[in-house]
Amino acid sequence: MENVLGGLDFDRTDDLKPRDFKAALKRAQSLVSAAKLDVLGRHKGDLTDAMQYALAGGKALRAFLVLESARMNGIDTRTAQWPALAIECIHAYSLIHDDLPCMDDDDLRRGQPTVHRKWNEHTAVLAGDALQTLAFELLTRPTGIAPQVQLNLVRSLAIAAGHSGMVGGQMMDIAAETCGTPYGLEKIKQVQHGKTGALIRWSARAGAVLTEADDAHWQALDTYGECLGLAFQIWDDVLDIEGDADEMGKAVGKDADRGKATFVSHMGLDGAKEYAAELVHNACTALDIYQEQGDCLREAARFVISRRT
Repeated sequence: MENVLGGLDFDRTDDLKPRDFKAALKRAQSLVSAAKLDVLGRHKGDLTDAMQYALAGGKALRAFLVLESARMNGIDTRTAQWPALAIECIHAYSLIHDDLPCMDDDDLRRGQPTVHRKWNEHTAVLAGDALQTLAFELLTRPTGIAPQVQLNLVRSLAIAAGHSGMVGGQMMDIAAETCGTPYGLEKIKQVQHGKTGALIRWSARAGAVLTEADDAHWQALDTYGECLGLAFQIWDDVLDIEGDADEMGKAVGKDADRGKATFVSHMGLDGAKEYAAELVHNACTALDIYQEQGDCLREAARFVISRRT
């Protein structure tokens, strides 16, 4: 498992050239698809089948952010592939667990039965656990990445995925449904900074971590990731109102049915859209230091608030 790029057109010189967003996103999706087979395809059984199933069909936005932020900092795909795969494993694990009956209790994900519906709950839990640990295995593979950089990637991902990040945000989100008092806007921002934003922020910063970039470049990607993560969640709230279940491949309207406080419930539909657009503008402006090299990430930010899924 030294390289999952065998099925991709790879040339280091071309790899570092700017790409348009759609092409770069498609390339990230191809990388995740190839990796899924390379890492797990030789293993048979429900556990690895469920892991592969959970990794299939997504946008691979987080992998794209890793690869593109790496490219902008002079790091090619061959070096950035493992962090890109690692974040998709963490994201897939979070979706498996999020869909469980004890959490959001969803039957559909990406237009297909959720893992616990296709198999059973214990397989879903264990597949999520295995994807989580696989992420850190990938980050520590012997590569050209310096050991200290690998350590920084591992530590920062553990923080982003754990009690201070995604899991902590998810816990706060669940608590909101039982506390009896709807969260205010600032509390909702705090929830989403962890639940959704932490992994997106980690992905956007990965290129700066890989190249041990200076403070100015690191801060640019940090600000971009923070604004993008919040805009992404706001648009999820918008789609929960305006989205089409068939197009999205999952249930919509669940937040309103539960009386859950969201950006839309606090700001109104138009207000939430305006706030998301402001965040995207701030994300794009944060990349000024990268000049035209940041255009693909700017296009990604605009995509986040135009998507229908």
